[in-house]
Amino acid sequence: MKIAVIGGAGVRTVIFINGLLKRYKNLNIDEVVLYDIQEEKQKIIEKLCKHVVNREQKDLKLWAVSDPVEAIRGADFIVTTLRVGGDSSRVIDETVALDLGVIGQETTGAGGFSMAVRTIPVLLKYCEMIKRHAPEAWIFNFTNPSGLVTQALHSAGYSRVIGICDAPSSTKFRMAKALEVTDDELYVEFFGLNHLSWIRSVKKKGEEILPELLADDGFLKHIQEFSIFDPEQLRSIGFLPNEYLYYYYHREKALENIKISGATRGKTIEAVNIRMMEELQAMDMDGDPEGALQVFLYYMQLRENSYMSIETGLEKRPLIEKGQLEVPEGMGYAGVMLDCIEGMQREEGKYLVLSIENNGSIPGLEDQDVIETTCLVSKDGICPVKIEEVPEDCYLLIRLIKWYEKLTIEAVKTQSRETAIRALTLHPLVNSYSLAKQLVDRYDEAYGGMKNAI
Repeated sequence: MKIAVIGGAGVRTVIFINGLLKRYKNLNIDEVVLYDIQEEKQKIIEKLCKHVVNREQKDLKLWAVSDPVEAIRGADFIVTTLRVGGDSSRVIDETVALDLGVIGQETTGAGGFSMAVRTIPVLLKYCEMIKRHAPEAWIFNFTNPSGLVTQALHSAGYSRVIGICDAPSSTKFRMAKALEVTDDELYVEFFGLNHLSWIRSVKKKGEEILPELLADDGFLKHIQEFSIFDPEQLRSIGFLPNEYLYYYYHREKALENIKISGATRGKTIEAVNIRMMEELQAMDMDGDPEGALQVFLYYMQLRENSYMSIETGLEKRPLIEKGQLEVPEGMGYAGVMLDCIEGMQREEGKYLVLSIENNGSIPGLEDQDVIETTCLVSKDGICPVKIEEVPEDCYLLIRLIKWYEKLTIEAVKTQSRETAIRALTLHPLVNSYSLAKQLVDRYDEAYGGMKNAI
């Protein structure tokens, strides 16, 4: 079987390939094709990926192409991992918002809105190509804002799209490690939307332990995702939070920390990526592929070290020197995607957190609403768990963000400035008509209007 990666010049592609090497034969994967509009960057990423394959002495076929149709044609699985406008647009998204006193994070609020406006039209074009050249392929969307974008693709009639995110699986991994159990011995049930979800059940070897975890301050402080929240709030809700809820529950803290740091995460990532690519371009990658890989891994370490540290004020982890770095195995979006492919090939299946259509999972939402929830993935399909009851404070936030998503999609479809303003006015991280109007105007100015945002 064939995997196509649209956005193959993304730096996470190398880690994706390394994770795939441990599992490709069991998953019946024969080849991976990379495609990206950034051809020079793709050449560098392709060389790194091929070195990862060769150093493990594997026979996985891997190459890059300059024609998206060539990548897509005959693919069984397609990953979409784009950053439309590049790192510089992410910086614009964040800066415009911050100048107006609003959080501009790329998946929530104003930043997520601007990115969605640029991204949805591009992904719709790729989906139309996929419909023509690989109609039976499953599309795994990792492009941010993942939940909103996945909703847009489903709303346009592309039903074989699964939104994936590595936040829930990473949280579960750290929880299992802290509780000294294997991943298979721990059941963690999520519900909500992408980057707006809660854990409503934690079972250790079949026994429900969520209440005792909520009561354990030591456990809450030990897990990075939970340590940034006020324990009293978590106990009052009765659930454990997705870390991105920090922007909603501690909005003023996140905004103040970003201002104090003097740099947004987007600006930090842009600087890291520029330095990494400059160093790699100056190297003889063919003559010293392992040295190039160590350079790449060092800068990836810098990227990961900055994750949520600016907004939360958390201390950064100590750095490991070049020459001592290992390629991560299977974590991140690669692990989620490969787990999903594995589940699709098994009778008994496995539980995974995915963004899919609701289909009666969360009461009160429409069946076509894309949610992020725990699903049983097997040969019989992808079945979301049934969430019988949702506390009103969680439910209202889910409904509000879902309506914001739908208005954003409608604004993109109709190129309507008025609908765009309505969408941002509703979002809790904006919550102001006058601010929403200024945000839309300034994003229009930065990108030459919604029609030119891409």
